Order: sequence, then structure tokens, then C-alpha cells
Amino acid sequence: MIVIRHADVESILNGREADNVRTVAEAYRLHASGQTAVPHSVFLRFPGHDRDRIIGLPAYRGGDRPVAGMKWISSFPANIESGLQRASAAILLNSLATGHPEALVEGSVISAMRTAASAALAAELLTRDARPTGVALVGCGVINQEILRHLRAVLPELSEVTLFDRARPRAEEFAGRLAADAPGLRVAYADSLDEALGAHPLISFATTAGVPHTGLDAVRPGSLVLHVSLRDLHPEALLGAHNIVDDADHVCRERTSPHLAEQLTGDRDFIDASIGELLNGEREFVRVPGRTTVFSPFGLGVLDLALAAAVYDTAAAKGLGVRVDGFLPPPAA
Repeated sequence: MIVIRHADVESILNGREADNVRTVAEAYRLHASGQTAVPHSVFLRFPGHDRDRIIGLPAYRGGDRPVAGMKWISSFPANIESGLQRASAAILLNSLATGHPEALVEGSVISAMRTAASAALAAELLTRDARPTGVALVGCGVINQEILRHLRAVLPELSEVTLFDRARPRAEEFAGRLAADAPGLRVAYADSLDEALGAHPLISFATTAGVPHTGLDAVRPGSLVLHVSLRDLHPEALLGAHNIVDDADHVCRERTSPHLAEQLTGDRDFIDASIGELLNGEREFVRVPGRTTVFSPFGLGVLDLALAAAVYDTAAAKGLGVRVDGFLPPPAA
């Protein structure tokens, strides 16, 4: 059994944003072609603490390098107020020969990067007819920081970013990190959500919103909205937009905006395609000129396993991680 720590995961994944996007794209292709197993996530909630949750995401990815395991990720938004990360995670990888656990990988970096890689992949795929030069980030936390990093790896045209966070100091801290991380990137602040939505034709929502709070009226015609946090947009707004998801069965759950839209209409006809179908050429997506496109990724556990497998293979090759002997019982005599 090997334990791969946070610092090791960071050292392996940092600087390989384009590779992360390719890894996520391959996982989506395998998922769309039926070479994965992704049961519904399990949500553990706590009576009286509605904002806090822990989610279990089991998954299997086939292909040339099969992997199976589970991500166990917590979200405690109040952590931010005390200087702690909102999310923490661990990923357990199991041997496909014996079923035994073979690696425990710190998962918060992987979770953030697979989310970012998914968003960047959608942005690259869905803006090929008109590349944006700027992006508006709604929510100035770890996820949008990684999304911006991955966006810049696949959309080198990006030269401007507009920041909006309900806590202005958080946006200013974010901008301070960008000065070192992305020198030369022009940074502006939006004083309102509507101002942010109208600033650029590419928008990323990465907030802790639990219920929808905005529509798309302030968005520029033809924009792409990366609806990563899933509960920001009024369901009625989705009904007037193009909708791309990662998996309709997964995203239409747990009172996400697509789930609420399904409840309004009684069907999922408002969903145009999954990103895997587009990557595999199984579904044609014809954009109506001027209509907003919304990408709503539930965040499939198979993406976490895809990156975790890459981390595990690299750690094993470089001798990283802490080996724990005696974790499992010895073989029978």
C-alpha cells in the first residue's frame, strides 16, 4: 500500500495542464463509448448543517490502462472563513487483479484539476468558431484559479480576466496570485454579477451556491458559460440555452439547475449532447447564432481516477509516496 501525499501530487500535476485536459478527454471518450462504470455518487449530509456534505464517487475506467477506485470528498464552506480549504479529498485505488487497495492518494489537487481540465476541454471544443480573448470568473477560489490555468493552456488567446466574488477581498487576493502565476494577463474587477456576466463571451461559475440565483439576461449573445458549480443558474435560463453536459443521468440529480429544469419540463429534451458524444462524433451540435451555450459537468468520478492513475504511475516510477507495510493481512499459509 502506498500513500501519495499532497506535495507529491502537486509536484506531479503542476505544469502539465495540457496533459490533464487530454487525460480527461480520453476518460470522456471511454465513458461515452461504454467502457466505464460510474455509479451514482453517494451524498452524506448532516442534519442541521445543510451546507456541509461528503460525497463518495466510485468508478471504473477501461481502455489501455484500466483503473478502479473511489473518491471521498468533503465540502465544508465555512472552512474558508478560518483559512482552511473548503474541500478535502482522498482517492483509493484498487488492484484490478485482487481488488485489494493499493494506493491512497490525496485528492483535493486532483479534484480541482480534473474539474478545471473538464471546463477547459469544453471551452476549447465549444469556442472553435470564435475564440475568446477574455474570461469572467464568478467565484475567486481554488477551482476558478485552476480553471484559468487550464484555460490558458488550451486557449492561448486569453489575455484578459474579469473577477467577481461577493467578498471583494477574496477577488483581490486572487488577483495577487495571478500577478505571479500569469504575468501580463490584464485583470479587472466587476462590481456586480451582471457586470461580470457581460464582460466577456466566456464565463466560469465556481461558487458555493446551493440554490439558483441568476439568469442569463446579462450575458453577451453567443457566450459560453462553464456552469461548474451547477446550482447558480435559474432553470428557466437553461431552457433558453444550448446545454452540454458530461452525463445527463448524473447531472439531473441533487437539485442542480439541470435537475430543476427537468422537473419543470418533465423531460431532458433541453440537453443537446454530452461532451463525450461530441468528442466521439456521435452527436452533431448545431449552434443557433446568438444563443448562449451552457456546459454543466456533474464531475464524474472516472475523471478523478484517470488523473489519480497518472499520479500513481508517476509516483511509482519516481519513488515518491510513503509505502505502508502490513496494511493488509498477510496471505494465507
